[in-house]
This record gives sequence, structure tokens and C-alpha cells, in this order.
Amino acid sequence: MDTPDQPQIYLITPTEIDLAVFTPQLASVLDAHPVACVRLALSTKDEVDLSRAADALREVTHARDVALVVTDHLLMVERLGLDGVHLSDAARSVRYARKELGEDAIVGSFCGPSKHDGMAAGEAGADYVSFGPVQASALGDGSFAEREIFEWWSEVIEVPVVAEGGVSEDMVRALAPYTDFFGIGDEIWSQDAPAAALGTLIKAMG
Repeated sequence: MDTPDQPQIYLITPTEIDLAVFTPQLASVLDAHPVACVRLALSTKDEVDLSRAADALREVTHARDVALVVTDHLLMVERLGLDGVHLSDAARSVRYARKELGEDAIVGSFCGPSKHDGMAAGEAGADYVSFGPVQASALGDGSFAEREIFEWWSEVIEVPVVAEGGVSEDMVRALAPYTDFFGIGDEIWSQDAPAAALGTLIKAMG
């Protein structure tokens, strides 16, 4: 995932999906808009369910030359023919994941609102670092990644950065000059027309 000239879209699946509904829904979104990567972010720890979902989504994404990564389950990457892993523990697993998966795999790292964790992940070999949520909410401890983190990162650090969590039209407008990717999940999947909802967010980039 190279640093793009303007922000690209990085889709994040819901934590629970009905494959019969979500698979064609994802296909329609990918056909409607350019997407750089899709993250399989299911909450289940059932290997059979994960494998079934990965197989279905891989067919959709790879047919459209879109990368597919999975949250945390790095042992599933090679087995299921995925493109890499998204780690949710900041920098702690990056070196191990890189060693296990090799140089060609995508290794991403979610670092919450922590610039320090982001730098550590980048130094450990992450292909991208993800910060978020990008605005305050009642969820979690209320902390969020402020715009200043993205401004600083874009000026100082070469590792691509993803802005995710609470991505609204206003946040897209505010962060578009400073982020490489927008991680979009429930922002569109909770809508009746996900492709149209994504189109609205893309237009907000200007």
C-alpha cells in the first residue's frame, strides 16, 4: 500500500455479517468506487466462520484487484490466500508478523490516538499505521486522534497513515489534506445504500 497522491478508501467490514447479504453488497460498493483495501474485521473466533467469510470476500476483492487483509489472525493469512494482517495491538506484534508473513505481505497497525505507538509501529516495519477514532464519542474512554496528529505525521513520517472511526463528511474535509487513507466501516454499512453513502464521503474530499 504505497502512499497515494490523495486519500484512498480502505473499507472495514462489520464485526458480524450475513455472507448472503454482505458479499453482493460489498461487490456493488467496489464496482461503484475505487477502493484500495478491504479489512475482514469479524468479531468471531470460530475458524470455520472466519474461513468461510474470507473465502467469499477474497473472491469479490481479488476479482477487482483490491487487497484483502484480516484483523489479527495472522496465521490465517497464508492459509486463506489473503494479502496481509491488520494488528490491533499497536506496535507489539509488528516485527513478529513481518517475520512470519514475509516482506510481500501487508502488515498494518492500529495505534488509537497514540503518536508514540504509531512511530514504534512504523519503525518495527508496519506498511501503514492507523489512528482513530477521529472524533470524540461516548464509546471507549472517549479519547480520539486529533487532527494535529495527522498534520504532524504527514509532515514528518513517510509511513502511510489511515484515519478511521467516526469518519463523517466534516472529518473527511478536515483530514483529507493530511491522511493517506480513510478507513470506512459502519459509516456506510449502517446505511440503506452503502455505495451512495460512500460516494457522499468521497465527494467531501473536494
